[in-house]
Amino acid sequence: MRTALTVAVIVALGLVALLAMRRGWQRRASRSGAVVPELFPLPDDAALGGPRTAPVEAVYVSSTTAGDWLDRVVAHDLGARSNAVVQVFDAGVRVLREGARDLFIPADRVRGVRTEGGMAGKFVGGDGLVVVTWQAPDPAAALLDTGFRTRRAADRAPLIDAVGALTADSAETDPADVHQTRTGEPGATKEQQQ
Repeated sequence: MRTALTVAVIVALGLVALLAMRRGWQRRASRSGAVVPELFPLPDDAALGGPRTAPVEAVYVSSTTAGDWLDRVVAHDLGARSNAVVQVFDAGVRVLREGARDLFIPADRVRGVRTEGGMAGKFVGGDGLVVVTWQAPDPAAALLDTGFRTRRAADRAPLIDAVGALTADSAETDPADVHQTRTGEPGATKEQQQ
C-alpha cells in the first residue's frame, strides 16, 4: 500500500511538472508572437535567383532576440530544433526544415553573420554555430539571431561568406559591419562587438 501511494505521488508530481512546462512554453509562444507576428513567405524557385552556395546540411538550433542568446523565440516554430538544409540565393537565405515550418530570410533583411559557441538549445564551444542576424517582416519587430550547426565543418566558411556577401550587397548595411559581426565574441551584441 505504501509503495502504491509513493508511486502515485511521484506520477502526480511528474504530471504537474509537465503541465507547468507546457504552460510556460505556451506563454513564451504568445510573447514571442508579439515580437515576430509573421514570417516571410517562402518564394518559389524562380524568384530565388541564382544559388550562392550548394545546399548545406545543418541542424537548425533556434532563433533568439538579437544579442540575447537565451531569449528563445518560439512563435512560428522558430524555437523548434530540427534537421535542415540551408542554402543562400541572390534573393536571400532559404532554410528547409524537417518537422517544422520552413524559413526564408530576404537578402535585404539580413543584418549580419557570425560564429558563436552556443545559443539557446545548443552549446558546442569554439565557433561551431553560424548565427545569422536578421529583421523580421514587421519593421517594429526586434532583430533576430538564428543559429545553425553545419554537419560538415568545411561548409561553415562558405555559408558565412555567402551570407556576409548578402549583407554587404544590402543598401541598408555598411560592409564594414559584416566583418565586425563575423568576428564578435560569442553572445555579444553588435554594439558590444564594435
